[in-house]
Amino acid sequence: MVHRGATKGTVRKSSVRTLDIRGKSITITRKSVKNMYLRIRTKDGGIGVTAPWRITDQTIEEFIIARWDWIERAEKELIQARQASPESGVAQTWTAERRRQAQQRLNAALPGLLHTWVPIVGREPSNISFRLMTSRWGSCTPATRRIRLNLELAWLKPELLEYVLVHELTHLLASGHGAEFQRYMTAFMPDWKRRRNTLNHHIIG
Repeated sequence: MVHRGATKGTVRKSSVRTLDIRGKSITITRKSVKNMYLRIRTKDGGIGVTAPWRITDQTIEEFIIARWDWIERAEKELIQARQASPESGVAQTWTAERRRQAQQRLNAALPGLLHTWVPIVGREPSNISFRLMTSRWGSCTPATRRIRLNLELAWLKPELLEYVLVHELTHLLASGHGAEFQRYMTAFMPDWKRRRNTLNHHIIG
């Protein structure tokens, strides 16, 4: 599909604009995706929607309004998470102190999670490290059994940290996200898709 006014063969990558809905400014990003996605940014609480090129503003607005209750609940949860952090604020800055707090929270949660999940998955990581990531919540290198977790997980619901950990542990059994990986995930954590969908509503950073 060629953008109006573009030369033949030009491919649109993305288009960003803002819609005001019920007093909230919502960032709309159109790009080559199949479905619409609604997310709340953990950094500043901003609301964003990613939509296919073909979707009209009216359809996007209806999509958002239909999920208004979820938006308000998510905003309340984000406020509560910020209140639990001494470094809370509208736009979180990753100071050395905030990083230390995030690492402390993750270090406190991991032993119990590993005690539960390593026997279930049947694989044990050689090392788990924490870092800020801009495009993913976790990563795994099966060859070295090293797992990396996004520091942002420290401020999300515990069940989301648990999901990401199990997801990465499962990569020690199956690379990629194909049928084999999904079978393992369903066997280990039957509600993993629900947790994944919840996590997908959070924009990294």
